[in-house]
Amino acid sequence: MEFDRVIRERFSVRKFKDEEVSDELLTKILEAGRLAPTAKNIQPQKIYVVKSKSGLEKIDKASPCRYNAPVCLIVAADKSIAWSKGDDSTYEIDASIVATHMMLEATNVGVDNIWIKMFDREVLKKEFELDQNIEPVCLMPLGYKTDDCTPSPMHSSRKSLAETVEYR
Repeated sequence: MEFDRVIRERFSVRKFKDEEVSDELLTKILEAGRLAPTAKNIQPQKIYVVKSKSGLEKIDKASPCRYNAPVCLIVAADKSIAWSKGDDSTYEIDASIVATHMMLEATNVGVDNIWIKMFDREVLKKEFELDQNIEPVCLMPLGYKTDDCTPSPMHSSRKSLAETVEYR
């Protein structure tokens, strides 16, 4: 798909079919995240691919927003290795860039998705026994939208460039 179409046609899917995502497509999505830029190329991201019934039940304990997706990525970062200076760390930024690359590649290969920030971080860390240095940044349910799934009413509402950009 042309990049222009990817960024214009992608929307957050909140209703997924019970249809598996092939390992081939999942690998392409994960590879896009692997290639994403991170501060000083430290690559502190940790991506957990959750596909099993028990794993998806754990996701559901931490968030009501999986929307029946058959795959959910936990996009996290290792705070102990992310670039930092004083109290400032890039772990959330790095993981967010990785997540964005994967989200756009998912759309590119025809896999619908949504970025979820609404989850209980402590529940997620406990359920998946994540090391104390691993911080989940977002969940990314992946799959195929149902036939009656449409973008949210606010999806096409965009401010003009004049409202968001200033030249100095």
